[in-house]
Amino acid sequence: MTVRVAVTGAAGRMGRILIEAIALNESCVLAAAIERPESSLLGADAGELAGLGKNGVAIVGDLSSVLADFDVLIDFTVPAATLANAQLCGAAGKAMVIGTTGFNAEQKAELEAAIAPIAICQASNFSTGVNLCFKLLDMAARVLGDDVDIEIVEAHHRHKIDAPSGTALSMGHVVADALGRDLEKVAVYGREGQTGARERETIGFATVRGGDVVGDHTVSFFAEGERVEITHKASSRMSFGRGAVRAAAWVSAQAAGRYDMQDVLGLK
Repeated sequence: MTVRVAVTGAAGRMGRILIEAIALNESCVLAAAIERPESSLLGADAGELAGLGKNGVAIVGDLSSVLADFDVLIDFTVPAATLANAQLCGAAGKAMVIGTTGFNAEQKAELEAAIAPIAICQASNFSTGVNLCFKLLDMAARVLGDDVDIEIVEAHHRHKIDAPSGTALSMGHVVADALGRDLEKVAVYGREGQTGARERETIGFATVRGGDVVGDHTVSFFAEGERVEITHKASSRMSFGRGAVRAAAWVSAQAAGRYDMQDVLGLK
């Protein structure tokens, strides 16, 4: 069965990647493309905009106008837009793939209520390699235990609006959970001045922003006399796009509930 996929934020950088990734996936077809109501690109052909040639899918400015046309919505936008889209999809029984990051506590609660009736796959990163790293980080943390200092460094392009990245935070949660720690209590997001000696249980985060870096993440486990580093470097957003489309095909066949990329890849 061919899965009909809609993409919101279709004219953006990630939106165009998703449209291309759908075209490369034999089990999916682009059924709708949505942009902001004020976009100057409304009415444009989504395939042509993505550099693929015309595909007959015109960009629209209202998700509600195409709710009948798709099975799964892929949303890599911003929290406010994702919440509005989740409310529409929840009411219409449409599955979602959510790659949006930067939700605050109140928005997370609103999202949970909106998606309760549907199947969603939400992840901070849809790359197969990053999700393999999550598995490796869990293993490393359990083996190395409390005998190491743990630091996470991430770098992204200058236009990224949230920090640390959702992927870095997910990595922190994986490590903290493996060690029985509460990341909210042990995370350190910046150091300056006379900070004193490092406390062993803390998990440090450092953020770099600049240029056109797609996404680099390194988790270091520092011990006396040695260190272990697990690194992932993305050179193209297509790795995220392919993963998200793979998730869309998978989640379309699932019962209502919350899933993540670890479920899609069978890593749990």
